[in-house]
Amino acid sequence: MKEKPSFDLIFMNLATDLASRSHCVKAQVGAVLTKDTRIISIGYNGPPAGTHNCDEEWPETGCPRDSKNSCSLALHAEENAILYAVKNGMTLDGSTLYLTLSPCISCARIIYSSGIKKVWYKASYAEYKGLASDEGVDFLNKFGVECHKYI
Repeated sequence: MKEKPSFDLIFMNLATDLASRSHCVKAQVGAVLTKDTRIISIGYNGPPAGTHNCDEEWPETGCPRDSKNSCSLALHAEENAILYAVKNGMTLDGSTLYLTLSPCISCARIIYSSGIKKVWYKASYAEYKGLASDEGVDFLNKFGVECHKYI
């Protein structure tokens, strides 16, 4: 009998596939928000719906950068997933978030405040940005949100 894939594998694969939908020319990130083995929302990084697509307007350089050299226009994948869920009346208490890139500190605060209890991530935001540590992961672990690197 063939072994069934775990839900963790299924959700991380979906997050990876969703990342390919991103129009960002710098990094493509995907997110899947789940509760009790059910998907409640998905997201990927990019500008707010109805505005523009960076790979179409600025295909060579990407969108303008802010004072921290980050995208000045895009929402992060986890922000998109959380905002869509909240906009549609979902309760996030006790949910699990699957990400292709660990959360930045700003997104970690949103994750914590929204009631998400577990985060799985594929790659390190700190390594991507050249930072000393994963501040978002450290913050979440400190305040009781389980964070695990998916291997």
